Amino acid sequence: MPETQDVVELILQDHRRMEDLFRLMRSVEEDRTAALEEFADLLVAHAQAEEAKVYPALKRYKNIDDEEVEHGEHEHDEGNEALLDLLQVEEVGSEEWDEKLEALVEAVTHHADEEERTILNGARENVGAERRAELGAAFWEERERQLKSGCGSLENVRRIVKSS
Repeated sequence: MPETQDVVELILQDHRRMEDLFRLMRSVEEDRTAALEEFADLLVAHAQAEEAKVYPALKRYKNIDDEEVEHGEHEHDEGNEALLDLLQVEEVGSEEWDEKLEALVEAVTHHADEEERTILNGARENVGAERRAELGAAFWEERERQLKSGCGSLENVRRIVKSS
């Protein structure tokens, strides 16, 4: 388990790691393929865990806007589509790869920013610490399960996009 179990903090930690991975994927001096593989797994595991364990629970709180939660799910779909587009590019570092990477960065950064300002602030203000820890444990368990399954593979991302 991580240092904290607070679901808000765990989600924020993932967002910061995604930002780090974006920097690595943009750098010609780094192993961009490895960074993309880690990013793909993290993005899919993170979104699946939020949708399975966090979002449904947060919808029960009257001061957390259901429409924001549903909008977050829609933005996960957009992020998965942008991820699929990048995973399908054959040459890492090509002009096409850079374009698809920037589209992915834009989709995920937009979602993370909105989620932090709306859903996560709402959770921090309206959900007690004990319940946030319970949600964090559930989120982490599902996230880890997804990561172990190789959830960021091209085939799985293709399946997720097709089913959304």
